[in-house]
Amino acid sequence: MRLGLQVPNFTWPNGQGELGETFGLIAQRAEHAGLYSLWVMDHFFQIQNVGPAENEMLEGWSALAFAAGHTNHIKLGTMVTGVTYRYPGLLVKTATTLDVLSHGRAYFGVGAAWNEQEHAGLGVPFPPLGERFERLEEMLQIALQMWSGDEKAYEGKHYQLARPLNSPQSIQKPHPPILIGGTGERKTLRLVAQYGDACNIFLRLGKDEVKRKLDVLREHCDKLGRPYEQIEKTTLDTIRLSRDGRNGTLSPSAAIDHFAEQAAIGIDQAIFNSPDVTNLEFFDVLAQIMPEVEKIPVAGRE
Repeated sequence: MRLGLQVPNFTWPNGQGELGETFGLIAQRAEHAGLYSLWVMDHFFQIQNVGPAENEMLEGWSALAFAAGHTNHIKLGTMVTGVTYRYPGLLVKTATTLDVLSHGRAYFGVGAAWNEQEHAGLGVPFPPLGERFERLEEMLQIALQMWSGDEKAYEGKHYQLARPLNSPQSIQKPHPPILIGGTGERKTLRLVAQYGDACNIFLRLGKDEVKRKLDVLREHCDKLGRPYEQIEKTTLDTIRLSRDGRNGTLSPSAAIDHFAEQAAIGIDQAIFNSPDVTNLEFFDVLAQIMPEVEKIPVAGRE
């Protein structure tokens, strides 16, 4: 089983003056602890369940490029980029640039977007949900075409590209893995089955509901003739760790059990954030448990 760290909050005790140093250190500690991936949100205002909109929020792809320069092996992705934020061709160029400069470490995390407040605040159009999903599907088609090297004109309902040239091409072949965020059963999981390489499901839904969502994904795969096993299943959660499990935190043994329960329902990679991400103890515990977590078999992949 694999573990990934999401960093959604950049408001830290040592203040904005050391934000870059702190984020770089977090990326390095995550890599040294043995984590597989590092993720940031792609938002422009802080989201409500993390903090007030005025709190510090780094632009996602620039932050990942910064993290790439401070690390050597850990995978890097946005959790996730909304389709409304960037023209698809430019987004593919951005993701490809990260993949090239990081020697093949980029994920392409995308979704239909939802935060209307930041759209209005920064003057970004926010079309209705149905149109956003249409745009998301076209963006996925454009990404796959550009990464295949096909330069013929793309003519979609919402996007028209006269020459979708992508040079240099990505290091990862056939392309950086496409992670589609969201759990909508009719549209989102169908897009995962048709275009994606990974899905992401909130663990707060509960293990039974996560498993049911995976069953829906399997049904979409069966209808499309896509091998379900080709898709990486990931979760997103918030955890706290300590050496002794004090104050409601997970001890090393409890953390291993926590991840094993997810692997038992078919989760390949557990991604999590933590309010303790600036504390050394958090990464010390991760480094302690990683050898055992990596041995955990994932159901369906034994």
